[in-house]
Amino acid sequence: MERNTLDDLRAHLMETNEEFRGLVQRHSEYDRQLEALEARPHLSPQEQMEEVRLKKLKLRLKDQMEAIMSRYRAQVA
Repeated sequence: MERNTLDDLRAHLMETNEEFRGLVQRHSEYDRQLEALEARPHLSPQEQMEEVRLKKLKLRLKDQMEAIMSRYRAQVA
């Protein structure tokens, strides 16, 4: 899929799909938390576990967003 088309689909879903919008917002929040952790020069074992947890959560949300986009494309096609 072309980049513009993918961006257009995301923009459309952000406007029209509350579930998708919530997933994107949570993904962004986890991303901010992860960036804050990664900015530290050294992470404690607990912080390292939190980093792994956040990465897994972000990946799960991304998978859910991809599933919504796939369902939408299938409905439109």
